[in-house]
Amino acid sequence: MPKVKAARKSTWVDMTAMCDVAFLLLTFFMLTSNFTAKEPVTVTTPSSISEIKIPEVNIMKIMVDKEGKVFFGIDGQEKRIQLLEKIGDAYKINFTPEEKHQFSLITSFGVPVEKLKAFINLKPEERDRKENQLGMPADTLNNQFKDWVRAARQVNPALKIAIKADQNTPYPKIKDIMNTLQNLDENRYNLITSLEKEPGK
Repeated sequence: MPKVKAARKSTWVDMTAMCDVAFLLLTFFMLTSNFTAKEPVTVTTPSSISEIKIPEVNIMKIMVDKEGKVFFGIDGQEKRIQLLEKIGDAYKINFTPEEKHQFSLITSFGVPVEKLKAFINLKPEERDRKENQLGMPADTLNNQFKDWVRAARQVNPALKIAIKADQNTPYPKIKDIMNTLQNLDENRYNLITSLEKEPGK
């Protein structure tokens, strides 16, 4: 006598709970994650065993790429507008309200002051091009970097200085930056490095 085959039934799994968990995790990571600011150049930092964390607010970041080009930035949109106004007064350059707004959105930059207006008026994707990342003059003959640091300190006296240099940056370039900071009586600053395992552990 032939066997009676049971009718096949489609399986149905309730995915409501899984969706709830997925959205809860997504919301959690969105609310707790810190977004890193876009940097004008890629810098490969040297390694060290220092575990001192750089604060996330009131930071003056100085970046030096492997070619020795200097880039500069501070946090806070209102502070950046005040900084631009001070530099404009020092170099007799007038910036429009729209230019000030656009500058407030730029976290780090590196161009000579005389080309700053043209740089601000570029589209964001054009600012990222290598030919527009000229670096800020920081030598003894034309030390615009010194003026930016002085103006930033006037805008926000609580700023902490962090230097992020590439591991292949020529030492004289770093020395020039440190000498400029010492001339401004800025003797306390942090060097940003990548963490390596401490010997013996």
